[in-house]
Amino acid sequence: MRTLAFPLFFLLLISCSNGTSTDPDIDPDPDPEPPEPVLSYSYTVTEAFPNLSFNRPLGLTHAGDQSGRIFVTEQDGLIYAFEKDSTVSQKNLFLDISSLVEREGNEQGLLGLAFHPDYSSNGHFFVNYTEVGTGTTVISRFTVSGDPGQADSGSEVRLMEIEQPLENHNGGDIAFGPDGYLYIATGDGGGVGDPENNGQDRTNLLGAILRIDVDSSDEGLMYAIPSDNPFADNEEGFREEIYAYGLRNPWRFSFDAESGELWVADVGQEKWEEINIVEKGGNYGWNIFEGSECYSPELGCEESEFEFPVFEYAHNPDNGSITGGFVYRGSALEGLFGHYIYADFISGQIWAFDPEPSADPVHEELGQVEFNISSFGVDENQELYISGFDGNIYRISQEVIIEELPEQE
Repeated sequence: MRTLAFPLFFLLLISCSNGTSTDPDIDPDPDPEPPEPVLSYSYTVTEAFPNLSFNRPLGLTHAGDQSGRIFVTEQDGLIYAFEKDSTVSQKNLFLDISSLVEREGNEQGLLGLAFHPDYSSNGHFFVNYTEVGTGTTVISRFTVSGDPGQADSGSEVRLMEIEQPLENHNGGDIAFGPDGYLYIATGDGGGVGDPENNGQDRTNLLGAILRIDVDSSDEGLMYAIPSDNPFADNEEGFREEIYAYGLRNPWRFSFDAESGELWVADVGQEKWEEINIVEKGGNYGWNIFEGSECYSPELGCEESEFEFPVFEYAHNPDNGSITGGFVYRGSALEGLFGHYIYADFISGQIWAFDPEPSADPVHEELGQVEFNISSFGVDENQELYISGFDGNIYRISQEVIIEELPEQE
């Protein structure tokens, strides 16, 4: 088993007391409490399922059906399911839509998978892929067959099609929010600098986070517009599916399982990679801003009109493509609880971002791996996994280091 080690020490608590009062009239405590130990944590990245391998795994998720299964999507259009067991050696082909999927471009393919919150009863799950021959983004629903280990490949129902001007910046992630609606990430349509200004154009579905109700349908649609979407029933011609906009290529996003906050990592143009906590109706700046820096001064960089990242990092010769992750809410990594874990696709660097205190957030590098990190995912217990383009699935392991402080005399 290959192990990639990178030590990181998080200082949890230091509490020292020598039991001595500064008041000369009070006798010292004859039996002082020993000082609290310092707890720190060391982390390593290891293969989670060393007997399995995949071809360009792009996503990992679970069905929420209490089966304990893990589902991995491959970029070419395959979905595999397997038991969450480190010794597992068999993966089951759950769905093959490779004949439907375009993969000419590096950012095309089967890009997203989300299981319906009521999957246990309705068997519905949803995919986001680029269509063979056209490159059009397709959001489809499929249904599991009578065999719980096999989807019905003929059950496709297309809900939405989004024409793509170019091959890149397709976004691609999808997920159900805590409100039960399906959220969809779309890129700006590609090219350098958003040549068609799609990020700021609310009359199309590009450069945005979309939000739809897959359990109902409006006239002329295969889905419904939630009544509280920010542009529902507008009279300006804005697409009512838009939840937030002004994004360049929101490759991966996730919801905090505890707070419900929507965390979106947006891949930058040439200088900045950014992390946003996205709110309804927000304009996140692209292509007027890249991160918090004015990108197109001729378009008017009025800061009051935009929402800015909660964190951003600059490009250097080795990095420059953020892979969004998750706010960690599992139990195995105590030192990372509540931190947003993410990476850079190019450099393999992994970071933990702690937004508290908000006035001075903590951003720590956990280390660096030698493969391209395509995505993160979680299982039913909110434990975190990493998908690598070397064909493996990884996990982060924690070692607790206890340092006893000497008693002070």
